[in-house]
Amino acid sequence: MPDQLRFLVAESEPPQARETRRESVGRSSGETYIDTLRFLAPEAVCHRVKPADRGASLPDQAELQSYDAVFVTGSPLHLYQDTPETRREVDLMRAVFEAGVPSFGSCAGLQVATVAAGGTVRPSRRGREAGFARRITLTEAGHHHLLLAGRPASFDAPAFHSDEVETLPEGGTLLAFNTVTEVQAVEIRHGAGVFWGVQYHPELDLYEVAGALRRQSDELVREGYVSSPEALETYASMVKALHEAPDQRDVAWLLGLDEQVTEVECRLTELRNFIRFATEGQ
Repeated sequence: MPDQLRFLVAESEPPQARETRRESVGRSSGETYIDTLRFLAPEAVCHRVKPADRGASLPDQAELQSYDAVFVTGSPLHLYQDTPETRREVDLMRAVFEAGVPSFGSCAGLQVATVAAGGTVRPSRRGREAGFARRITLTEAGHHHLLLAGRPASFDAPAFHSDEVETLPEGGTLLAFNTVTEVQAVEIRHGAGVFWGVQYHPELDLYEVAGALRRQSDELVREGYVSSPEALETYASMVKALHEAPDQRDVAWLLGLDEQVTEVECRLTELRNFIRFATEGQ
């Protein structure tokens, strides 16, 4: 592994969503990613760019190639909508592929890479996943892929999304799925680059899951996922309590969660595996 790693985080959130998230949990999606990467690789130098922002200064190919890896965060943007924000997101991802820098993305980060490589995204046909994606199941390819090494054949993970990958691009390999979302983990080889992505959020701890549930309370009540704001608050409070004391077996049981979510070493599996791949060529 190099003496000093260099990571670039592409924060996909537009400015208003970034500030709303900071008010809720104290960190933007890019700041969460940087904190997580520094936990996994304390020696890493992490920089952040904000392609959704108007007038954002984005790296050229030479700058991109100075990084060991690029990470693309989640976002409320819809990649099937042609807007200045989504065009900038996709353009940066195309440049990452062309530069040949290994890249990883979660949630909308997966969707950005899919569109950049020629695939398509759509609104989720079976509804949103909010809180956790349940029974994510490895494909045959997933059982043999380093991205999911250490995961059991079926597991849960933090997840928030109302869009999904519709068609994988040429060079895409499906690694995991569940009954709600057909594409939960993929590898995409496009141009000179390799991208590993997941529809869920390994970077989120349970404190941030509780915050995201509270931010989406109105939508979750309106769409019938929960009966009332009070019921949502009860659920979110249990998630936050499990963050504060992960060994509370009674709370984990009520939430239907096991160590794949409650233990940080398990939850960060995909990010740890990707860093190994990107920096050691395994």
